[in-house]
Amino acid sequence: MGLTISRAVQWSSDGDQLENSPLNNDILTEILLFTEGFEDRHPQEASIPFCEPLQWNTSLEAADFTSDIYNTRGESAVSLECDDKGRPLLQLSPPAITVHSFYHLSNLLKLSKDKKMKEVWACLEGELLCMHSLLYYCFWLLSCIFVVCVLLPREGRLSPAAVNTEVDLLKRENRVLKSVHYTSDYVFSNGCRSPPWRQMEGEICSLIIETCDTEPTLFITCNTSGVFLNEVRKLINGEGVENSSMTKSEVYKDIVTLLKNQSPHFAAAADEQDFAIQDVPSAKKILHVETVDVEETGQTLKSYDHEEKNVPEKLAWNKPGSRNKKLEPSLKWKNLGLTSRESKKSPGPASENKKKANFSGSSLPGSDDFSESSSEDEEDEEKPERRAEIPTDLPSEYWQIQKLVKYLKGANQTATVIVLCTLRDFNLVQETCQLAIRDVGGLEVLINLLDTDDIRCNIGSLKILREISCNSLIRQTIADLGGLQTMVSILDTPVKELKCLAAETIANVAKFRRARRTVRQYGGIKRLVELLDCLPDSVSLSAEQERDADVARCGALALWSCSKSTRNKESIRQAGGIPLLARLLKSSQKNMLIPVVGTLQECASEKSYRIAIQTEGMIEDLVKNLSCDNQELQMHCASAIFKCAEDKHTRDLVRQYDGLKPLVMLLNKAENKQLLAATTGAIWKCSISLENVAKFQEYRALEILVGLLKDQPEEVLVNVVGALGECAQISENLATIRKSGGIQPLVKLLSGTNQALLVNVTKAVGACATDPENMPIIDRLDGVRLLWSLLKNPSPDVQASAAWAICPCIENAKDAGEMVRSFVGGLELIVNLLKSQNKDVLASVCAAIAKIAKDVENLAVISDHGVVPMLANLTNTVDDKLRRYLAEAIACCCMWGSNCVSFGEAGAVAPLVHYLHSKDPLVHQATARALFELSKDPNNCITMHENGVVKLLLIMIGSTDAILQEAAASCVANIRCLALANDKAKNG
Repeated sequence: MGLTISRAVQWSSDGDQLENSPLNNDILTEILLFTEGFEDRHPQEASIPFCEPLQWNTSLEAADFTSDIYNTRGESAVSLECDDKGRPLLQLSPPAITVHSFYHLSNLLKLSKDKKMKEVWACLEGELLCMHSLLYYCFWLLSCIFVVCVLLPREGRLSPAAVNTEVDLLKRENRVLKSVHYTSDYVFSNGCRSPPWRQMEGEICSLIIETCDTEPTLFITCNTSGVFLNEVRKLINGEGVENSSMTKSEVYKDIVTLLKNQSPHFAAAADEQDFAIQDVPSAKKILHVETVDVEETGQTLKSYDHEEKNVPEKLAWNKPGSRNKKLEPSLKWKNLGLTSRESKKSPGPASENKKKANFSGSSLPGSDDFSESSSEDEEDEEKPERRAEIPTDLPSEYWQIQKLVKYLKGANQTATVIVLCTLRDFNLVQETCQLAIRDVGGLEVLINLLDTDDIRCNIGSLKILREISCNSLIRQTIADLGGLQTMVSILDTPVKELKCLAAETIANVAKFRRARRTVRQYGGIKRLVELLDCLPDSVSLSAEQERDADVARCGALALWSCSKSTRNKESIRQAGGIPLLARLLKSSQKNMLIPVVGTLQECASEKSYRIAIQTEGMIEDLVKNLSCDNQELQMHCASAIFKCAEDKHTRDLVRQYDGLKPLVMLLNKAENKQLLAATTGAIWKCSISLENVAKFQEYRALEILVGLLKDQPEEVLVNVVGALGECAQISENLATIRKSGGIQPLVKLLSGTNQALLVNVTKAVGACATDPENMPIIDRLDGVRLLWSLLKNPSPDVQASAAWAICPCIENAKDAGEMVRSFVGGLELIVNLLKSQNKDVLASVCAAIAKIAKDVENLAVISDHGVVPMLANLTNTVDDKLRRYLAEAIACCCMWGSNCVSFGEAGAVAPLVHYLHSKDPLVHQATARALFELSKDPNNCITMHENGVVKLLLIMIGSTDAILQEAAASCVANIRCLALANDKAKNG
């Protein structure tokens, strides 16, 4: 299919470039629009990795990847999300970029801004294979969307569910049928078994049925239009045999009718009613299957058109005279954006009297949000759950609720209030009751009730919506029907009970991105922040103040749900939410504190919030609540500290307010994994400060942390190992970790796959290896070999962390040279890492090479692997960290053979001279050592002198660093000796 579409593209005469033609522009525009909006419309499909990635040369830079789902280092960028092989789903190594899924392809186009068309053009033009891949994926997904919509069961037409039910019944009747089986065992998500290109013609599946009295075997095709026999022919080509089928019989309404006409034996058995297959459920009887009007099958496939949905039908008392109900597209069609343009432009009489608030973009105060609504860089849309078909033996409550909802549609105001009260008597937390309301169209009625002027109806409707919106399917339906817009407008009402109910319902519905975006776009964030303005606590609150406090609690709940969006966090800050949250944090009521702290810990991922939490004095309140008796509140407080403790001032404040001891005490509640993860995370970040590590020593936290290295979820292990790695910076703690039995579980974790865990555990093992008594244990447990194997990990962070950990292992091992040589291919592997584009990887590898080169035999091996030219290629860097370890590696590698001369020939000397202009004294020391070793070659001395090294080294000779003094003086001495020898040779 991709090849077919690719032929429509116009190529240049040489066939490797796209022509700038109107046809190509139209095709590329279609692909751009489809791909850019695909992640928002189909999040589940967008997350599926490609079999082969898309690759092209991009004009984007690492600075363009501003989303928090990407990690940027220098000029490169990678996605935090990886496939099952550990490969990032997006990787930028300028100018090349690799993308493995539609999710990241869509995000990339959103980040491209005005370069979108240029990126699509480059992708298609880069490689013919890439072009075929992208076109195939786009076309395949479009086809699948079309098939799902076309094959939605309609009145009087077969559905996959009806066919499956009929086949299951026939399989049990082995007295009259020899066998019944499908030609394909694969079932698509829409229930069909036929391939997509046949599904587009309405085909559901094919069957092979053997009866007792007919020859040959019956080959049957089930189509949405009916069931018919096939004539099977074998077409033989040069590559093999392929089955082909043609319609042979008339079309029957179901399989049973066809078998009755083809098999007298079967017909006789059916007439005698020997088995119960007479009443096979039709499409109409299958529950939860929405019907589609036959006239809508020819609608456009442009699923990226974002137009208004049809307005739901108004209540009976608001639309007298409305008799003829216009058939509307099913909810699935609306979700896909496939409703016909005609139906969108003509809402019909049922919606003309609708008195909804006018939420057009131009009339909203925050209408600027509309221009950015399609490019939020947050988590995926909530994925719909796959649910089994609800059985026909439903409880009586299901039918009772459906009857009540039907009464609700035509009742007057008084009867409506009575029905709403009756509905609330049911257990609306039960899923059957929730779906009963949805299946009969009750959600549309409840949302329409919110537009009426009767406060009793508003309250009753919101109370029901608040209960049932805990269901993910209900949430999405409420958002599809425009319920959020109405609830946002209710936040302006003076009735405080309505405000509470609307805010609580918004809190339930805003669990997925599209809903959160809707709340922001329609001014909901500002309104919710205004609800927070109340007195949080007092000696005695009046009834009115208590109602205000309850409104503030509900507003905080809604903001908590909305704060999972990056843009909503900024909107909360701009609306003045931080001071109000800080004031509410002083409350003593747990039900108030939980949503307030929950909102703060969500927002603490942003630097502006972390600074505000410090300046508003919230750290003290967070620390105080660590000692409360509510574990959920403790978890949120610990999580907020975890995120804020990236800053040193926050770490100091936690210590000053005596927050370290409560954190250690919370480690004893290991049965609560969420609390444990938040607590260990807070301890990890706080232990970055050495003053805090001393306190943790005093509270004996290390022994408890070592005990948590076993039988814990990965999110806990990442934090525990990170804390141990920070605590290991103090030499006294290395012995504590060893005596507590921590080295063995740490080494065992090196064989894991979680990249965040591997980064932390390599750091911890490397810190432990600095103790000579720990090193034999690590070596005996094969820890060094495991560290070396991690150099093959695709993550640059893991590679760098492993290389840093290898350095102390080599330095403190008894026979380091022999140990390194025992790793087959190990030296070649570490030398090849000098080709990496990641500067931290390069710096760590250079440091490791400097340690390896101290053994002469190993130095000879890495020299044979080409370490000299690779190191020389890196000398033009301006990164001081890389400069330091690169100079150390060059100094150590000069000790073998003609390496000193080779460095000069490779052009490494002149750039090294410029390192002496750095402000880092450690760079000066390493560079002086390298220059001293290089000065043993006369040609290198000449190059140094020409680049003005003598004047710089004379300054270094006056340094207080003895190593720097000696290296600088020795280098100057070698240059001077060469000059004297040259003068002597000239003067004879």
